[in-house]
Amino acid sequence: MAFPPDFAWGAASSAYQIEGAADSGGKGPSVWDALCKVPGAIHGGHTGDVACDHIRLFRSDVRMMQDLGLKAYRFSVCWPRVLPEGVGRVNDAGLRFYSELVDCLLDHGIEPWVTLFHWDYPLSLQRRGGWLNPLSPAWFEEYTQVVVSKLSDRVTKWMTFNEPQVFLELGHGDGKHAPALHLPLTDRLAAAHNVLLSHGRSVRTIREHAKKPASIGWAPVGKVDFPATDLPADIEAARNSSMSVSKPDLWNNTWYADPIFFGHYPEDGLRLYAASLPKVDPKDMHIIKQPIDFYGLNIYTGTPVVAGPDGVAIPQPTPPGFPQTTFRWNVSPESLRWGPRFIAERYKLPIVITENGMAGLDWEDLSGRVRDPQRIDYTRRYLLQLARAIQDGVDVRGYFHWSIMDNFEWAEGYKERFGLVHVDFKTQKRIPKDSAYWYREVIRSNGTSLWGHGTVDAAVINVLSSSEVQA
Repeated sequence: MAFPPDFAWGAASSAYQIEGAADSGGKGPSVWDALCKVPGAIHGGHTGDVACDHIRLFRSDVRMMQDLGLKAYRFSVCWPRVLPEGVGRVNDAGLRFYSELVDCLLDHGIEPWVTLFHWDYPLSLQRRGGWLNPLSPAWFEEYTQVVVSKLSDRVTKWMTFNEPQVFLELGHGDGKHAPALHLPLTDRLAAAHNVLLSHGRSVRTIREHAKKPASIGWAPVGKVDFPATDLPADIEAARNSSMSVSKPDLWNNTWYADPIFFGHYPEDGLRLYAASLPKVDPKDMHIIKQPIDFYGLNIYTGTPVVAGPDGVAIPQPTPPGFPQTTFRWNVSPESLRWGPRFIAERYKLPIVITENGMAGLDWEDLSGRVRDPQRIDYTRRYLLQLARAIQDGVDVRGYFHWSIMDNFEWAEGYKERFGLVHVDFKTQKRIPKDSAYWYREVIRSNGTSLWGHGTVDAAVINVLSSSEVQA
């Protein structure tokens, strides 16, 4: 089978992870700039100060994306690069960079998909309370309007937030990510509510100010429990488990999505969080519940479950030696079938896989080639399962591989390599890995090559031998 004819085949990145120019071009500091200065906070003392130097190299990076056949590119805007203090004064140089990036993408036949927030929160606003400040939704609305006013004459695909579960739980609970806070659950829930308000106000602002018709979504973590068998009882147990709030933390789907789609928090979450719930104005739900056009899902792994005697999902242990990425995430292709299916059944929206990929150990060999057969196998397995979701009737509109190139992987620094393209962080030399050429064939064939024999190794070798490796 082929994927839908207008399927968006792409790759993704985020501003802080690739841009560099952390303290130049008029950019203000972010919470990640601050955390990178804290001894011991980031693996190896790494920082995003230079990262992939994308600010300087974006034109050649876009040419590389075109060479690799990308139809779409998902990137984020750095809030303090546009508004150095988070609100007020606009940095024209920062806005100009994103405008030129959009123009360059369009000139090379690549559709821009813009994420407004991918974790680089303005430090000046964090010092005013960050997401705990009741003014934070208004701050985000102002930022949204500035970006939309500049880019919406050319950009039509918008996402408000990337993975609120991560920046709220790891950044405000565990303290591993910026802004490195250890807040009680009550405060984390208050921050989450302000993020949802910010999402709603941002969606409303995009609708009001976009110069072209806007397709709007978001890109949360897809927390997936999938059935270990195709037995109806196991499928139902996996669905209920995926769509539940079962632990006193913020790692779930429905606490975030139900307010957006149904205008209220889920009942199981209200019961579980009862002792920690912040006061919420009922009128807030009218702001949060703004119509959106697609549901973005970031899915990397999942948990197999079976139904217990009472129908409740029981997680199944993985045997010793089970396939894992270097991040120690289990390789669980079934999550890309069942996650989109469960979400689509509940929220009745088209699905876009806004992130999927794996961390590996990749290096340039003596022939100048970067061989990453595990990434090819991983991606093929996941895309075959995504095709099954489409066969199941799920309206899947696109797939964005994470990531276009190796980059700054947050608290892990440069230790984890997720890219289709290898980056030498000393020289900034780019080398497309075998997986990049394999993915090019997947895109060219609209996915039909996934059902071929092997993993298109012959095509990879032919391309590499024709001296198309990018320096």
